[in-house]
Amino acid sequence: MFTQLMMRRSAMCLALGLSFSAAFAQTPVVDQTTQAQLTSAESESRSVKEDKQGGKTEKEKQDTSSLAEEMRRMRQLMEQMRQTIERQEARISRLEAEKRTSEAKPAPTTDRASPAGKDTSPAAPGSGQAEPPGAGGKDTSTQAQTSKEASDQSQTSKDTSKDASKDASKLSTDDREVLDFWRDTTVNLTVDGYYGYNFNRPLGGVNLLRANDVLSNSFSLNQAAVIFEQAPNVDAGRRFGARLDLMFGQETETTQGSAVNELRPQVYRHIWQAYGTYVAPLGEGLTVDFGKFASSLGYETNYAKDNFNYSRSYFFNFLPFYHLGFRAKYPVNDELTVMYHLVNGVQQSEDFNGFKSQHVALVVKPAERITAQFNYYVGQEQRVRTSILNPTFPVLPTQPGLSPDEIHPIANGRLHILDAYATFNVTDKLTFALEGDYVINRVFRNSPPSRVTGGVAYARYQFTPRFALAGRFEYLGDNLSDDGVSLFSGLGQALKEHTLTAEYKIGEGFLLRGEYRRDYSNLPFFLTDLPDVLKKEQNTATLGLVWWWGRKTGTW
Repeated sequence: MFTQLMMRRSAMCLALGLSFSAAFAQTPVVDQTTQAQLTSAESESRSVKEDKQGGKTEKEKQDTSSLAEEMRRMRQLMEQMRQTIERQEARISRLEAEKRTSEAKPAPTTDRASPAGKDTSPAAPGSGQAEPPGAGGKDTSTQAQTSKEASDQSQTSKDTSKDASKDASKLSTDDREVLDFWRDTTVNLTVDGYYGYNFNRPLGGVNLLRANDVLSNSFSLNQAAVIFEQAPNVDAGRRFGARLDLMFGQETETTQGSAVNELRPQVYRHIWQAYGTYVAPLGEGLTVDFGKFASSLGYETNYAKDNFNYSRSYFFNFLPFYHLGFRAKYPVNDELTVMYHLVNGVQQSEDFNGFKSQHVALVVKPAERITAQFNYYVGQEQRVRTSILNPTFPVLPTQPGLSPDEIHPIANGRLHILDAYATFNVTDKLTFALEGDYVINRVFRNSPPSRVTGGVAYARYQFTPRFALAGRFEYLGDNLSDDGVSLFSGLGQALKEHTLTAEYKIGEGFLLRGEYRRDYSNLPFFLTDLPDVLKKEQNTATLGLVWWWGRKTGTW
């Protein structure tokens, strides 16, 4: 581009030079004509004086007027050409400054060589280009001063452009890392609240078996979260990244506040996810994460905007919420991805038995509109280590809450989870999803097992870009062991629920969900407004409001 600019500049200068030459070539003719006219005028003047005539002749008046007009046109032509040269010099200086700015790099540019032909502009002294108009004609001192002023103005413009280019280069050098950081990093926030009403009018306003809409007849803040993420970018040469999710609100107590699994829940309560990532250069790229991350068991996720319904299913509430440890993912091809997790256990930020649990998963995409995931998880999920909840003073010279006491005999039974789910995007508007689960656990290896079995069916139809309807039907069988141990509800019962959700998206980042849900069991289980009076069902109506904003796209 710069070469083309200089060629255009040279051509322009040549054209201007030819114009000047043509103008100067006409000047002697004009001078000769003018001289002849003056001589004739003087002769006629003498003749008139001799004849003692009192006024000028008509011919003399015409000649004088013609001469004045010629001089006026010549001065106008010289002024126009001088202005043209100044405008072209300013434009060339501006283009040179833009070129230097566009080529600015983080490295200092003070030692960079000047572009070729930089000093060949018409205003540059000694350039060998045509001189300004008037250099060979009348009043050369005035024209020379005007040319010098134009040259000084052009040089000042160039110096200003150089300073601007240096400032731009300095800005790029100083702020490049900051700009790159914020280009690759996303900061995302979500706020999720609701009002729900339970038609049983339960004591305490408690909705049983709910994960996020836990209260009746109360304005509630379910969740407020902020997500910081810088994902790896292999194409840009950065194979590592990290993510941090901080969460507050009622759902924090559901997903993170239980002392059943956490030795010191207060330490990690507001950290929903915190992990670092590295993409190893193995085949298509082996992605390895370390830290605390959301479990991939179960179809639904933690963030309301990414689910079909506002409330969560029984299986979201039952299956693991999160793990802490390692996870690895490798894409075998476009249709198959393999995952492996090695973690402390279910909801164990700090391991409470020293046994490491494992999770193997296959993500299969047999067709463009179908995605399925098959999971197998095995671990030892009975507590051995104890803790001191809400500690005041440490009992040992170590952190508060830690205890050397252990539970004996050690419960060495295993937990096995088989979980599978699939999404079917039937059309651009219609989506189905299915989930099936089989869970078995023994406290000791020779203990009778407790089981949970069941599944969930989802459907969603997007009527317009703003309005959608979604439905969910679920069955969960909570099967007691022979010694009366339950894995979910505390009773051996068959639980069912169906949910209908109407969604209206006011704008990208804000949606309303109106929801009706009915839970029912084969046993009296759900609270009412009377003590010791239970019902086999509970019906709720909920209005949920979800906001989110940030540059992260897709599912959070």
